[in-house]
Amino acid sequence: MIAKLTGTVDSSGDDWLILDVNGVGYLIFCSRKTLSSLPVDGGVSSLLIETHVREDHIHLYGFQGTGEKAWFSLLQTVQGVGAKVALAILSLFGSDELTQIVVAADKTALTRVSGVGPKVAGRITAELKEKVSKMDLGAGTFDPKSSEAKTKGASVPSQTAAGDAVSALVNLGYGRVDAFGAIATVGRSLGAEATIEQLITEGLKELAK
Repeated sequence: MIAKLTGTVDSSGDDWLILDVNGVGYLIFCSRKTLSSLPVDGGVSSLLIETHVREDHIHLYGFQGTGEKAWFSLLQTVQGVGAKVALAILSLFGSDELTQIVVAADKTALTRVSGVGPKVAGRITAELKEKVSKMDLGAGTFDPKSSEAKTKGASVPSQTAAGDAVSALVNLGYGRVDAFGAIATVGRSLGAEATIEQLITEGLKELAK
């Protein structure tokens, strides 16, 4: 099973590229976000790989990060979402955006994706919300190994405190996606000891920018 490939970008299209690895060209399907971040033809790139084996084909899917790869797998647990639709979703939304969309149950945002209608969008938000809600607020956007984290000893607030702060902002009239984004941003700077009151206060300042 292929888990990672490093090679030279030979050519690319709307949702694919050919990666030349020691003279062997691998056809790899990717999201538009991943493709746009790759070097031009002739540049060297490394991609995480997920291999799909079917009776009539073997497809390779490539990702630049573990977050996108995890979402690719998670999305396909939902009925009506195959690899093609999952890539289409990831072409439009990054990992952090998807987390906010699912937590906020923003079905309208998902219907912007080609191939995702209201029913499928509803399934995605309903079936994945519990899984996503178990993740720490800011997961996928804050790297505990980063220099900032090492300097400040920072982490993120508890899910309970963050959730209560988001609810408070929603009750004040802000959209759930905007509230979630604001609390995610201030939560990473305030750290794990942040109180609900601090999160709300700083969240309001963030929303006012």
